[in-house]
Amino acid sequence: MPPAKRKPAQQAPAAAASLRVTRAAAKRSALAISDPPLEEKKAKKVKKAKAKTSSGRRKKKNEKEESASVKADKVEEIEEDEEGAFSKTIVVEHCKQCNQFKMRANLVKERLEEADCGVNVILNPEKPRRGCFEIRQEGGKKFISLLDMKRPFKPMRDLDMDKVISDIIDEISNT
Repeated sequence: MPPAKRKPAQQAPAAAASLRVTRAAAKRSALAISDPPLEEKKAKKVKKAKAKTSSGRRKKKNEKEESASVKADKVEEIEEDEEGAFSKTIVVEHCKQCNQFKMRANLVKERLEEADCGVNVILNPEKPRRGCFEIRQEGGKKFISLLDMKRPFKPMRDLDMDKVISDIIDEISNT
């Protein structure tokens, strides 16, 4: 078979004249032509964010923001209540690495609130430290502090939670 013939040279300059247009280049040229005011840009961004809430990723991000604002509201309510009903706030910081931390923290919260000693219990008001199980009075004394525990979390598992809770209730009621 004879080699394929080349196309005439006249078509090559026509192809070179048409430049490649990418999506980013098209957006830039569209923005350069018509530049809307800042208020319209912000409104468009808000609409886009609302439209993307149907996707799981944006929804989770919004839920995290909402949960952070809810936690802030709870802390404000607690500060208001401190004058009246609740005299003390206990913070239980527990790692999210293992379910054992969560179980013990919930147990402490339930028992302290059942004790009727005027205590409010908050679980993880901030991002918890890794391998941490700590029970403390807000802005004061630490009742128990287990930090940087490695698996299998032996110091935490060796705790007698009933005794720990009763000691905390005794110390709170004495002050």
